[in-house]
Amino acid sequence: MRGCALPLTKLALPPLHLGNGVKVKSFPFPIAANHSPKPQPKPSLFLCTHQSKTIAHFSSSSHSVNAQQQENDEEENFQVLTAIRSDYNDILILDTPKSRMLLLDSSHCVHSILYKEQKWTGSYWDEFASLPAIVPKGPIAILGLGGGTAAHLMLDSWPSLQLDGWEIDQILIDKARDYFGLSNLEKTTEDGGILKVHIGDVFIPSEDLHGRYAGIVVDLFSDGEVLPQLQEVSTWLELHKRLMTNGRFMVNCGAIDGGGSSAMDGSVGPEVLSSDESWLLNPALEALSKAFPGQLSWKRMPKENGENFMALTGPLPDLESWSASVPSALSLSVKDWRHCKQVSRI
Repeated sequence: MRGCALPLTKLALPPLHLGNGVKVKSFPFPIAANHSPKPQPKPSLFLCTHQSKTIAHFSSSSHSVNAQQQENDEEENFQVLTAIRSDYNDILILDTPKSRMLLLDSSHCVHSILYKEQKWTGSYWDEFASLPAIVPKGPIAILGLGGGTAAHLMLDSWPSLQLDGWEIDQILIDKARDYFGLSNLEKTTEDGGILKVHIGDVFIPSEDLHGRYAGIVVDLFSDGEVLPQLQEVSTWLELHKRLMTNGRFMVNCGAIDGGGSSAMDGSVGPEVLSSDESWLLNPALEALSKAFPGQLSWKRMPKENGENFMALTGPLPDLESWSASVPSALSLSVKDWRHCKQVSRI
């Protein structure tokens, strides 16, 4: 693979529909041809986090002015650590006082984030760290490793975990090792846990992987959308061969993105779907429900955290037991999972 300078003269970072609690404004963004690991901050970029909303709590005008000035200072205090094009991605890594973010492809959606003063992201990556509690003992795969946000959270929460991280882009992995501490996860922990990185296309069938994994995390996006393969029943049936008995998928299914066929083909309109049926508007969830009928659960992240749909295969776990067995930060969120109910009107 070859890397080259990313020749962008204007880059618009959208509100992050993939959800990570960070909102980025659009801005003119000239990127230099060289890629110094410590580039100078560009004052034209404005980066806003939801924490800046705390200025609303200041009642006096002097406090408001000071808070606004502090917010503006934080907005302009950032660095572009790297901007490079691989055969698969436009890779952009930003560093701010509070976080480091990986943005990919033409959509420039955030695919990974690490906060500097907190562990949890408040978004879908956290959900993946709850999976080890409800699968058999054995290795877990992450399909779509990116910068390793999920891997960091999972190994920190379950230090004996054996992780296989799959990513198609070698250059992306190299950058994740440089800027997201991925190489630290590739060292065996005191409890025996480790991340093993695999470069390759996860959709290529492999008999060597049959029955290997206790769980598989799926987080595969391109240009801001779930890969089209994940909207095909055949894909899930093939990937299912890699799970051991009683193994599970946990999937980031993205947002609605146009709606599933059963909801949009005229037989059922979105306006008549109940809140328990809104999952039918997500094509990946619809494909999963056909691949694993009666064996699928779902949840939707809150609006402020991206509104992503999440999927979990297998029987719906006992939510109280699951809640008691995960890190305390996840104990409430796992109770939001619900069984996928079919639409009775069809």
